[in-house]
Amino acid sequence: MGASQEGTSAIPTTTLQIPTPDGRADAFAAFPDGGGRHPGVLMYGDAFGIRPVLREMARELAGHGYVVLVPNVFYRHGPAPVVELPAHIDEAARTAAVAQLMPLIQAHTAARTRSDADAFLDVLAARPEVAAGPVAVTGYCIGGLLALRTAAARPDRVAAVAGFHGPVPADEPDGRHGLFSRLTAEVHLGHAATDMTPEALDALNRDLAAAGVRHTSEIYPDTVHGFTMADTDAFSAGGLERHWDRLLPLLARTLGEG
Repeated sequence: MGASQEGTSAIPTTTLQIPTPDGRADAFAAFPDGGGRHPGVLMYGDAFGIRPVLREMARELAGHGYVVLVPNVFYRHGPAPVVELPAHIDEAARTAAVAQLMPLIQAHTAARTRSDADAFLDVLAARPEVAAGPVAVTGYCIGGLLALRTAAARPDRVAAVAGFHGPVPADEPDGRHGLFSRLTAEVHLGHAATDMTPEALDALNRDLAAAGVRHTSEIYPDTVHGFTMADTDAFSAGGLERHWDRLLPLLARTLGEG
């Protein structure tokens, strides 16, 4: 595993090359300032991948006392960014990028997620900055689904999972209930108002409850898909703030204060 220091702010950061059965995954990591050992968080980005806004979100979370690892989940297709992106992703740029990314998303099966999860969690746990014990997994857009799959695949290693404006699991190999029934982590799901109807939310929450999942799952008012990402037209400052208001207490409850 190679590493190189980036460090452009008070939060220490590094880039990594993570060995996996299918090659090396490039990744970004951020650490609390001041040394010591801290709980770990695996952060799956949205489909657009590692870029300045995700690095900034990782640094923000690290500033609250967590070691944050952000892997390029599409590493099989090249290093991040796997598609060229403008500094600001407007609707036209989003449409063009999604068209390029959709085959990669479709190829990223549940089996690939499980295989990668071992590699990503192993690297996170092995960092000298990471305290012993379980970690949390958080994700955005498609990353929210990857976070749920990771937590279900490795329940002994994941204490909390959070997904924001992610797709609702519907087509897992053993169905949505099969995925939920393997979760032991506490779950928070924050849905965009344009992604989820109240009726669909009720059905999702019933399925989570039936599987015995400790969860909160809610629609964030006045938001559209992608609302956490400040480099897109979808961005909602209020939605992002609500995301932090839900995520940070979840991590404190399940991992302890960083």
